[in-house]
Amino acid sequence: MADFAEGVPCWVDCALPDADAGRRFYGALFGWRFREPPGAGESYAYVGPHPVAGLYRKPDGRLPTAWTVHFATPDAGRLLARAVAAGGTAVSGPDVIGERGVRALVADPDGAVFGLWQPGTDKGFRELTAPGAYAWSEVRTRESAAVDPFYEHVFRYVGYDVPGASGERLWSPEDSGPGVDTAVLGRAVLAADDVPVELPAHVLAQFRVGDCGKAVEAALRLGGRLRDGPRATPYGTFAELADDQGAVFGVVAE
Repeated sequence: MADFAEGVPCWVDCALPDADAGRRFYGALFGWRFREPPGAGESYAYVGPHPVAGLYRKPDGRLPTAWTVHFATPDAGRLLARAVAAGGTAVSGPDVIGERGVRALVADPDGAVFGLWQPGTDKGFRELTAPGAYAWSEVRTRESAAVDPFYEHVFRYVGYDVPGASGERLWSPEDSGPGVDTAVLGRAVLAADDVPVELPAHVLAQFRVGDCGKAVEAALRLGGRLRDGPRATPYGTFAELADDQGAVFGVVAE
């Protein structure tokens, strides 16, 4: 498959206290198989022959247990500087990961952390359609007035407010025009009535499943927690889950 354009999600990985337990949980839930390429520093999850995600043990227990969505760029240093100038915060990097690529982590103006990935030998996802593959990402924020112009400036997105969906916005690359068919990222507002105040802003990674209800049942059997759903959306049946170590993610069945 072709390389990813700048601003398009190209990889997701998860920092966990216990990477072995994470491999057991996600392997059972999604059917992932794992390999650890030399120098990668994380286990790669595969659907068939294709890498779809990464898992690694947190180097510091104070770091959040969380999934991180990475956006493609030809120059991680340049884009990191652009993000900081737009009101974001540099969390780490740019870090050279051998020949695999260059990584930086950024927090948006509301504190949601995401990654920038400048590919070397690792181009990102190689499978996007099968069950267990990455499906979608959504920025969850309480500060849309600050966050919207940030993403639209940093990644040069054009925005589209979803009709009839209060607080939902879709972002598309500027050269493709706004709309559902061209969107690469969504934004939802964390409503005070529905979301605990202690839940921070975040970027929610979602994965494809064949049956959302069955995926939820499997996650619960494995020690996970249901946070939202399953519920019907215009894009399929969706549920938000936390794994058995607390990392939050979504599943969607079209």
